[in-house]
Amino acid sequence: MTEPLRIVLIGYGPVGARFVEELLPEVAARRIVVTVVGGEHAEAYNRVLVADYAVGNTELDAMLVGDREAAQAAGARVLLGVAATSIDRSARVVRCSNGEALPYDRVVLATGSRANVPTLDGVERHRRDLASLEKHASTLVARDDALPAGITALRDLDDAQRVLEAVRGRRRVIVLGAGVLGLELALAAQHAGAQVCVVHHGPIPMPRNLDRGSGQVLRAALRRTGITVIAHSRAEAVGFRTDEDGTRRFDMLVTADGKQLRGDLLVLSCGVSPRNELATLAGLRTATGVVVGPDLRSWTDPDVYAIGDCAQVVERTDETAGRRDLPGAPSGLIGPGWRQASWLAAALAAEVAGIGTEAALPTEREPIVMLKAEHVDVVAVGDVSADPWDDDALAPRRRVAQWADPEHLRYVKMVTEDGVLTGFASVGMPRTAAELTLLFERGGELPADRSLLLRFDGPDYDPAGDADAFAPETTVCWCNGVTVGRIEESAACGHGTVECVGRDTRAGTGCGGCRGRIAEVLARTAQADGAPSLTA
Repeated sequence: MTEPLRIVLIGYGPVGARFVEELLPEVAARRIVVTVVGGEHAEAYNRVLVADYAVGNTELDAMLVGDREAAQAAGARVLLGVAATSIDRSARVVRCSNGEALPYDRVVLATGSRANVPTLDGVERHRRDLASLEKHASTLVARDDALPAGITALRDLDDAQRVLEAVRGRRRVIVLGAGVLGLELALAAQHAGAQVCVVHHGPIPMPRNLDRGSGQVLRAALRRTGITVIAHSRAEAVGFRTDEDGTRRFDMLVTADGKQLRGDLLVLSCGVSPRNELATLAGLRTATGVVVGPDLRSWTDPDVYAIGDCAQVVERTDETAGRRDLPGAPSGLIGPGWRQASWLAAALAAEVAGIGTEAALPTEREPIVMLKAEHVDVVAVGDVSADPWDDDALAPRRRVAQWADPEHLRYVKMVTEDGVLTGFASVGMPRTAAELTLLFERGGELPADRSLLLRFDGPDYDPAGDADAFAPETTVCWCNGVTVGRIEESAACGHGTVECVGRDTRAGTGCGGCRGRIAEVLARTAQADGAPSLTA
């Protein structure tokens, strides 16, 4: 009998858990042996929902995406609270913090990313280049930078607990950074009763996704909720106070323009960086992330793979092989990571079956970014930097339509090439954004009179009469590729709530931005059947 393929998976977040789940048939059949090394003690959970957990809007059970008991019942070995400290490629073993050396035939890196710690006087941050890692491996590998009391990022459950204590105490929370995750936390914390201030150095929030108009309307919407927004302020230092018990604790954020912003908790929301220190120490090619080809194999070692937030997919050519700086970066989104996990599991299953696979890893479309918050609706995709008054001679096929009602916090911009939507930004117009999302998904042309799209958020619009939005093939959950038809099938089998549909189809278990749409589909299905809606 052929020896089973030994796979060591490093990282047990949502992407790693999906990889294990997809491999379980092969594990149960003893064709593959899987050992999982997970640094946290908790079962795999959806990190996208950590902000909701941090303000008490969800429970840990609702965030769990792994099934350790099922994996272990099938024969997988799951080590939680154990860190991988090195990959010895010559001996083909992964060395761990508990002293074990795990032999492997394949290593899969699903180590995710860590929160960036900005340069601030008073906060220590560490370099993780090869020289630093070789010198300080025990303190840098598989460890985050230690932050002073009163300062936290928001990447794991411990971070969330610190935020939750501040929110429940209705304390002053300063969020440094105005990206999607920082704003979602700020809005949720403000809604839960905390005093929230957002500080960022750019002119508008969400600068990577929004144009000036949509950013200004969003800023006004944030302020109307009670959040203090301080733009054009670069954080420079932090000040501390000493508690009665002698603890040195965060007291204020000092900006380069002289502002001194007092608070009880500083939340760093300044982006993330892939956890690629294991790969760097092992001599694997890294750039922003661990460099892998379209087959997710390391450029350096064909027995090492990477998936999720740590994987930077770059096709190796004569041109890219000679470059120091490589194009692209890890997507940073849960949907692409899940698709990579499923594809790699299928490829490895085909390998052990000796049948090979010709299916290519699906090409990811440009991600649609949604700000998930009560009473503030923001959706954006593509490049929306063009303006309606730009010189047509520079882009003769491009057209830009723009509509704004800042007083009522509504704005939409649509960018097209030959009539086909290539990007849009929408604030305060959720149904228009949903229609534009459908058009973007299908590559469809916009109506010649763009103002017709505004009717979706008008007082007389009836969504029940919109057939396209509820067509069976329409995608509702982008993270998991779940359509209206699949949700309707689930509802017909008795799954009448958003949570039940999520357990049955995985819809809504990723970024969570589609949960409202799932509820609409369920409500429409229930009405068609003459049954009461159970979408609460």
